[in-house]
Amino acid sequence: MKISCVILTMGNRVAELNRAVESALNQVDGDVEVVIVGNGADVPEVSATPPEGSSAIVKSIRLDQNTGIPAGRNRGVEECSGDVVLFLDDDGWYASQKVVAHVRDRFATEPDLAVISFRVMDPDGGIGQRRHVPRLRAGDPQRSSPVTTFLGGASAIRRSAFLQVGGLPERFFYAHEETDLAWRLLGEGYRIEYDAETVMYHPQVPPTRHTEFYRLNARNRVWLARRNLPWPLAFLYLTNWVVLTLVRERGSGGALKAWFAGFFEGLRTPAGERRAMQWRTAWRMVKLGRPPIV
Repeated sequence: MKISCVILTMGNRVAELNRAVESALNQVDGDVEVVIVGNGADVPEVSATPPEGSSAIVKSIRLDQNTGIPAGRNRGVEECSGDVVLFLDDDGWYASQKVVAHVRDRFATEPDLAVISFRVMDPDGGIGQRRHVPRLRAGDPQRSSPVTTFLGGASAIRRSAFLQVGGLPERFFYAHEETDLAWRLLGEGYRIEYDAETVMYHPQVPPTRHTEFYRLNARNRVWLARRNLPWPLAFLYLTNWVVLTLVRERGSGGALKAWFAGFFEGLRTPAGERRAMQWRTAWRMVKLGRPPIV
């Protein structure tokens, strides 16, 4: 199986981007096709080159404007020729040179596997962040398991499955686009796995560093429910997240104001094509440990 790797960049982390590209090119038996997408920015020159004798290549494309993470990754997939596409953040890198060989073996022998979500480790030895383990029981990041969502910047996806369900929802711009894709893949009968053997290093930074985090987080949760859930589940899902947010962000008036602004924006603006999952898909998610109400 041929492997491609899509890396988004805003052109402002040259050293980190070079490290990311190098970690993809230097995979044992990898021959990875690296596609760098400049999301509204020129792609910096990178010094990383394929090892001698490797058929790995590096190519880049520049988008005229920052179209957001899902649209940028979609454009990257369009430029790929691989059977499996790795998504890698430009400030992340692979911890081992055997990641691609492991990923290739799994996808080659498991035809119903659509996504592998990688284990994210703090390069400075920190304990890591709970959100990097995409399941409710996240206490043991070294335990692999089936999951119902994945980490966009630390993942591998079967390209045919990605295209089958329409790719990432571009109007989301940032936040929850992976869950939207994951739910649609589950509805088509595919599996998603958190694989603790595939490790990516990434600096430990909070998602709230993004100025629009609370608004987009809330807006996209509403769109996610409107696009994918049967209406009774959509009501339970959104009610649950209103309660959870009120509990988590109590005492933070600015965060709550931004979150509820996004919530109501999600209710009044178009969410895109609605393809409500079958009840059997919802039940499958219950059995996987994460019902679509949380």
